[in-house]
Amino acid sequence: MKKYFLIFCLAALAANAQNNTIDEVIWVVGDDAILKSNVEEQIARTKYEGTKVEGDLECIIPEEIAIQKLLLHQAKIDSITETSGSINQQVEQRIDYFVSQIGSKEKMEAYFGKSTAALKEELREVIEQQSVAQKMQQKIVGDIKITPTEVRNFFTALPQSEIPTIPAKSEVQIITIESKAPEQEIEEIKNKLRDFKERVENGSASFSTLATLYSEDDGTRRNGGELGFTGRGMLVPEFATVAFNLTDPKRVSPIVETEYGFHIIQLIERRGDKINVRHILLKPQTSLAERQNSLKKLDSIADNIRSGKQTFEEAVMRYSGDKNTRLNAGLMSNQKSGDSKFQDQDLPPEILRVVGTMNIGELSKPFIMRNASGKEVCAIAKVKSKTKSHTANLNDDYTEIKEALQAQKGKEAFDKWLANKQKETYISIKDRWKTCEFRYPGWVK
Repeated sequence: MKKYFLIFCLAALAANAQNNTIDEVIWVVGDDAILKSNVEEQIARTKYEGTKVEGDLECIIPEEIAIQKLLLHQAKIDSITETSGSINQQVEQRIDYFVSQIGSKEKMEAYFGKSTAALKEELREVIEQQSVAQKMQQKIVGDIKITPTEVRNFFTALPQSEIPTIPAKSEVQIITIESKAPEQEIEEIKNKLRDFKERVENGSASFSTLATLYSEDDGTRRNGGELGFTGRGMLVPEFATVAFNLTDPKRVSPIVETEYGFHIIQLIERRGDKINVRHILLKPQTSLAERQNSLKKLDSIADNIRSGKQTFEEAVMRYSGDKNTRLNAGLMSNQKSGDSKFQDQDLPPEILRVVGTMNIGELSKPFIMRNASGKEVCAIAKVKSKTKSHTANLNDDYTEIKEALQAQKGKEAFDKWLANKQKETYISIKDRWKTCEFRYPGWVK
């Protein structure tokens, strides 16, 4: 079911920073007031993001704000809170996003007309409210138990026109081999990074300028290589070990090798258990000869699997370099759905091109793709399972049908809880909003 919580973002902060008009209370929910500016800010956010909403935003938005206030009130009664560590991490991520969109920390402060510290304080309060409201809603709908009989009865009672169509899905296993870059290529990259380090430390160049010009980390390059405040657990171990040992912002780290390539790092600021650093990443390129050798090796592995000399799973454990799939028999995991089944649009494009026309159990020819680290690797794939788009049935789609019933029961439970809260809570709405077509009845008494 839809989660009713407000996402604090760039447009809302901007509207808040620039709003100099006289405000007005338009709703009262219990002891809490909803201001006209609250609604205007959220409408600005929705329009800024291009979110498609059916209905009148001036009615939809105050209803969502009112629902969040009721959830927060119940959460206080039930002693539901959010940890400060989780909130702080989200605040830092949101600030990093603003900086990436606007261009720099200074430009962000000028845009909002307030300091970074003030922005963080506003974000901290709003993110905490969002998180607590979500937890409260999950508690309301989280204890629903469903039996197989209920699933069967639910599906049997569905009119033919309401039986959903299940999209085509497939499960894919892969074996990857990373081709080694020539030693000469690696040495050239290290020499470049040593030169960058020397230029920064002798004052002839700034680290951020060199990062902007040369770093191959697309996510940080335009910000001068700056990562933003980050905890140790958010970084790969090799990078974190060096970064957290830096003490002098005027010095540059030795060269660090990670799964992404080779880095140099500069400390910007340390704050508690988090640091803000810049880095420059250079990635060595594999030679054509090495790539061909890897493809030939995979071709030989595939032949052995087809001839029965070894199973695909045995080959995964012996040869595959993909740390995300190696311990799971090569089976890819869909981060979007949380399971191993992919719709076509969710598969990496290089893999979709290969397995799109393959049958269950079939092995692909060797191909080239980019792994999760952005590195070019050689791979072979096997289709473990494949289902065509079809009308849902209990035999093949029990899990999906159960989830649909779970969502329906969750909505019913939340609707009932909200109706009770509306009855027992003082609610006052200005006349302009009394004629709205609300998603939930019960606001106007």
